[in-house]
Amino acid sequence: MLRKERFKMLLDYFTTNFPEPETELVYGNPFELLVAVILSAQCTDKRVNIVTPPLFERFPDAESLALSNAEEVFGYIRSISYPNNKAKHLVGMGRMLVEQFDSQIPASVDELQKLPGVGRKTANVIASVIFNQPAMAVDTHVFRVSHRLGLVPSTATTPLAVEKVLMRYIPSEMVPKAHHWLILHGRYVCIARSPKCKSCELKSFCAYYAKNVAA
Repeated sequence: MLRKERFKMLLDYFTTNFPEPETELVYGNPFELLVAVILSAQCTDKRVNIVTPPLFERFPDAESLALSNAEEVFGYIRSISYPNNKAKHLVGMGRMLVEQFDSQIPASVDELQKLPGVGRKTANVIASVIFNQPAMAVDTHVFRVSHRLGLVPSTATTPLAVEKVLMRYIPSEMVPKAHHWLILHGRYVCIARSPKCKSCELKSFCAYYAKNVAA
């Protein structure tokens, strides 16, 4: 099966069956989503959603975060993975937003990556979810699903390499939704250790299924 055929079948399925996917992180504005995405690195959205309500109540904006310190922020996020580093990143992020971006979340991926704690994946999430830009965030779920389905070649061994292939085959206007489709499919169906292949609706064009299950 040609790669472009796999992409067409993937997009057709999700467009029909899951037309309006959304992030599972709970947020009320761009600042809150940025904080939540930074916290979600190597941590579950469920855990982040438990931690953020009191955090957002104490730090509702960049200004309040900028005036705090890592020790105080740590007290709110201690149950999150890598709380020490993330606390430092959040305070630094708040200060940079105030000092360099007039307390506004920048829209470009390049400018977002200047913020402490914001790598390419996080920047792509913000650009996609908040600004509806064609930015594909490649986390562990997207990386795994893309390889298993056969959307990307085995030579795509880095998140950036996977991102480039996905961007080449997915129409730009569909990228923000496709980002969620791949993440959620990896989170609930194409899970890492025991993928639910037999009940998966994508198995008809899945390279992993054809090689490891059907065979």
